[in-house]
Amino acid sequence: MKYRQLGDTDLNISELSFGTWAIGGSWGKSDDDEALKGLERAMDAGVNFFDTADVYGDGHSEALLAKATKGKEDKIHIATKFCRAGDIFDPETYSEKAVTEYCEASLKRLQRDTIDLYQIHCPPMDILKNGQVFEVLDKLQQQGKIRHYGVSVETVEEGLFCLDQSNVKALQIIFNIFRQKAIPELLPQAKAKGVGLLARVPLASGLLTGKFTTNATFEADDHRNFNKDGEAFNVGETFAGVEFSKGVELSQKLNWIAEDRGNMARAALRWILDHEEITTVIPGFKTVKQVEDNLQATEVPSFREAELKRLTDFYAEEIHPNIRGVY
Repeated sequence: MKYRQLGDTDLNISELSFGTWAIGGSWGKSDDDEALKGLERAMDAGVNFFDTADVYGDGHSEALLAKATKGKEDKIHIATKFCRAGDIFDPETYSEKAVTEYCEASLKRLQRDTIDLYQIHCPPMDILKNGQVFEVLDKLQQQGKIRHYGVSVETVEEGLFCLDQSNVKALQIIFNIFRQKAIPELLPQAKAKGVGLLARVPLASGLLTGKFTTNATFEADDHRNFNKDGEAFNVGETFAGVEFSKGVELSQKLNWIAEDRGNMARAALRWILDHEEITTVIPGFKTVKQVEDNLQATEVPSFREAELKRLTDFYAEEIHPNIRGVY
């Protein structure tokens, strides 16, 4: 496992890490025993960073991480998020009282004294511009409840705004072969300002595994069913904002990326890792097999210049016009 420094912080984290939305909830059935085995397998391979949120299974993924990392708190870093348990548009959700309560609840579930990276969970731009929440996070940092803080954003515009906030040390962005908008401006600016980048939705909710056909179905409690058109939250969080059948069609045109790289999933993760500005990529998982497969992305060949140009052109010509929602 290779490690990259999270911006200009003291955190040196594995370049491939894991998100825990799928094992918490909203991805159909999951098995806690299998999830714990997956977390253990990842740590055995050198993964020292996991991303979660207080709303993943109403805190369930945080509790699973507490169990998996017990006794390893000084070696395994955890990032969690807050605000979506409340009304994200209400300024009171970001008050000192509310954020402190969110933070202390996460600390209790994680069974930790300090959160390594505390992230605002996709807040509206108006909240970011208000600025109150950053002052609250500064206080929590001074109190020792959090080491560093960052923002999970939906749009490049939001990301660029956050880069101008002096104590924001990390941005979490949707970044994958289907979502390349951040490359020309956000990535280099983040690097220049010493802000780490976490790449989420790296496989476009599974489209970039190449395993789906247009007649695939998903369980009722899977966001790939109930949010397929953005009914519950930003459509970009599901299939990277591309309508499912169109996404399947586009992903089939990308099967060439798997050549010499084992499969499409490993190749898609490798493409993200080939961007040096990205600190870590955080695919989700529900099984040990998925963990093991994703880990192999760190070992497959990087993309050649001609391949990168082909993917850039493909994004501009065929993907970008089909992305729905703000980004």
